[in-house]
Amino acid sequence: MQAIDLTTSRDQSFVEDVARESGQDLRSCYQCGNCTAGCAYTMNYDIPVHQIMRLVQLGLRDKALSCRSIWLCATCQACTTRCPNNIEVAVVMDVLRHMARRAGHAPERLVKTFTDGFLASVARHGRVFEAGLAACFALKSGKPLQDAGLGPAMLSRGKLAFLPHEPGGNGKAEVAAIFQRFLKDQESGK
Repeated sequence: MQAIDLTTSRDQSFVEDVARESGQDLRSCYQCGNCTAGCAYTMNYDIPVHQIMRLVQLGLRDKALSCRSIWLCATCQACTTRCPNNIEVAVVMDVLRHMARRAGHAPERLVKTFTDGFLASVARHGRVFEAGLAACFALKSGKPLQDAGLGPAMLSRGKLAFLPHEPGGNGKAEVAAIFQRFLKDQESGK
């Protein structure tokens, strides 16, 4: 765990932006540590969840957005469930990931690579195309054969298809509309 450097410049607009995007009252967090105690990934984090919440409260934008922890968060909701003030901490972590992407921070390159590939697959096919995602990630990660041994077993169990299974009916158009709304919101700064 790292100590928080309070000599870093503070950005009050960051606090307001996170509160607005997450819809959470960040002032009500009093650093009880329940979110950290409930997090299954704390041992892998460079900054525990409660300290990330404190970084946000203090307006320490660069420190919060450049930490590895927000990229390793599985958004499992354990932190949210344990919060005595009903702060949706997992939502705050998700917002921080989005803000970090917009700011160009990606300390966990492979997590970002996988996320980008997953979203591109969903945008293109209306749902994830697992074989395409696996192949794309293998190439972009620089480890093209790392999981190659899993393919035959997955194929034999019907868990992997050579062609994408796009949703029927209006499903693909509905997913495309979600992506369009997101891009529109991004452009307008929401």
